[in-house]
Amino acid sequence: MSNNIIEEKNKKKQQKIVSFFTLGCKTNQYETDALMDLFYNNRYEIAEFDDFANIYVINTCTVTNVGDKKSRQMIRRAKKNNPDATVVVVGCYAQISPDEVAEIEDVDIVIGTDARSGILEYIHDYQNNETPRPYIVVKDIMAINAFEEMSVKHIKEHTRAFIKIQEGCNQFCSYCIIPYARGRVRSRAPENIIGEIENLVEQGYREFVLTGIHIGSYGLDFDRYKLIDLIEAIEAVEGVVRIRLGSIEPRLIDEDFVRRLKALNKVCDHFHLSMQSGSDTVLKRMNRKYTSEEYYRAVCALREIYPAPAITTDVIVGFPDETDREFEETYDFVEKVNFSEIHVFKFSKRQGTPAAKMENQVSGELKKLRSERLIALGEQLTEKYNQSYMGKTLEVLIEEFKEGFWVGHTTNYMKVKFPGNLQEKLAKKIVSVHVEQLLGQELIGSQIASND
Repeated sequence: MSNNIIEEKNKKKQQKIVSFFTLGCKTNQYETDALMDLFYNNRYEIAEFDDFANIYVINTCTVTNVGDKKSRQMIRRAKKNNPDATVVVVGCYAQISPDEVAEIEDVDIVIGTDARSGILEYIHDYQNNETPRPYIVVKDIMAINAFEEMSVKHIKEHTRAFIKIQEGCNQFCSYCIIPYARGRVRSRAPENIIGEIENLVEQGYREFVLTGIHIGSYGLDFDRYKLIDLIEAIEAVEGVVRIRLGSIEPRLIDEDFVRRLKALNKVCDHFHLSMQSGSDTVLKRMNRKYTSEEYYRAVCALREIYPAPAITTDVIVGFPDETDREFEETYDFVEKVNFSEIHVFKFSKRQGTPAAKMENQVSGELKKLRSERLIALGEQLTEKYNQSYMGKTLEVLIEEFKEGFWVGHTTNYMKVKFPGNLQEKLAKKIVSVHVEQLLGQELIGSQIASND
C-alpha cells in the first residue's frame, strides 16, 4: 500500500464523518433527519451509508421479525465499511430488545426510542473510554411522559417535509408491538411544530406531512387541544400550500372534525384510513376500536367534503382463526368502500404480542391465496380510480427530474409526470398538468402552466 493511500486513510480517521441508515416508517425517517441535523450543526460531514464514516447510525424497525433481521444485517454491514467505526443502533428494535442488540459483535452503543437527542454526548463518552462497551441507553418507555423535542431545520433530499407531531400509542392492538416500543401518547407542543414549519417554508417547502405513531391521538395529553386545532393553526401559516395527514383511524372522523375540516383549503384530499379487516369479528380479535359500519361512515363523511378523495388503507389477511367467511366479509367490504389503493399484508407473528399466542393460526398457503385475491382486487380499484382522471387537469407538486420527465404528486397523491428539461427549474413548484395517458400507476400528460 502506497504512502499516499495510508496518509489518506489516516486523515479520514481524524475527520468527523457520520452515516445513517433508516428502516421502517416515515416517523423513523423524520427522526433520522433530526439526528442528521444534530450532527450537521456540530460540523460533521454526512456520508452515504456504503461510504467510509467514523460513525454509523442505524435507526431500526421492529414491527415484524423481518424488521429485526434487516436491522441486524445493516449493523454488520456498517462495520465492514470501516472496522474502526463506532456503530450506534437506535430506535424500536433497540428499545424492545436492547440486550439482543448489544450482543451483536459490531454494536458499540444502543439507544432506544427516547433520549436520542443526547446521542453526541453518548458517542463522546464512549469514544473517550468513559463508558463500557456496549454502551446501553434504553429507558423504561412506559414511564416516559414528555415528548422528546427534536426538530429538522435542514432537509436536503425531500420535496415534501415530514413533521413529527406526536409519539406513542395507547391502542394496544393484539398484533402490534409498537406501544411497547414507543410508549404512551405524548404530543408535541404546537408552538414547536409551527416554528419548524415556518423555518421550512423559508427554505421553499410547500407541502407538510403530519406524522407520528398515532397522530389521531394528538392532544390526548393536552387540555382541550387536539389534531384539528393543530391543522387549523398550520393552515394559517403563510407559505404553506398543502397539509397532508399521515395514517389516521376512523374514530377521528367525528362530527366536529368534519365540520371544521370543511372550512379548510390546504388539507390534501388523500386519507390513509387504517382498517386492517372488514370483518367485525376479526376486528374484535385484533382489539381494533371500531366496527366496519363505523369505518364506512367515516369514509362517507370524507366523501361529503371532497368530490373524489383518495382513500387508501392497510389490510391484514390470515389473522389467527380467520375463517373463509370472515375473509369474504373483508373482500366484499373493500369492494364496497371502493378504495383508491390498498396495501395487503399477510399476518406475521410478532413475538411479544397476544396474537402470536392465539390458536388456529392460518396456514401460509391459505394466507398466500387470500393475499393474491385481495391484491388483484386492489389493483382493479386503483386502475379504476386512476382512469377517472384521464383528460383532466391536475395540480402537481414537482419533486424530481428523471429520464426526461418532471415527476410529482397531486393533492390526492397520484403520481404524475410530463416531458421537460432541467433548465425549467420546476422542482418544488406547483404545475398544472393535462393528463393524457395512464401507464401502470403513473399519469402522463403535458404541462399547461406553472402556478408559482
